[in-house]
Amino acid sequence: MVQGRSRARTTLLFLHGAGGFVEDGPLASRLAASIDADLVMPRMSDEDMSVESWALPIRSAVADLGPDDLVAGHSFGGSLPLTVLVERAWRVRRVHLLAMPNWGADGWEVEEYDFDGPEPPQSLTLHHCRDDTVVPFAHLALNTRMLPGARVEAHATGGHQLEDELPELLGA
Repeated sequence: MVQGRSRARTTLLFLHGAGGFVEDGPLASRLAASIDADLVMPRMSDEDMSVESWALPIRSAVADLGPDDLVAGHSFGGSLPLTVLVERAWRVRRVHLLAMPNWGADGWEVEEYDFDGPEPPQSLTLHHCRDDTVVPFAHLALNTRMLPGARVEAHATGGHQLEDELPELLGA
């Protein structure tokens, strides 16, 4: 699901979750429509879940973004842009991380995915629903400690796909 980009409109780069290209498509489309943006959603590998395998297409897509564009990463796709965003000065300024797992010792404890770099310079907003049954809500507090400069949006309902929170989710 990669839709075309016209230069006059904002672009939403949506990074889907693990194995979630099809499942996350409706969320990505609703988010893009809610802010009247062109949607770019690269298909990430379901077989190679290494940081570098996912970082390559993220780098390529972020390089095409301008300062008025947005990045939204969902679940696993919310964890991986952090590594890319601190690599160099990207033009994109706003990043929304949706239902992002925490990979540290108090989270799911997967060393390869555990982000321990400096906080990215972009404006970060962390979104998580209390009724998420895939990534526990407690991960939001862990991610808030890891990214103390991020804005935090705790949503009462919406589940893992943030279904009850549209269309205002990315408006802030």
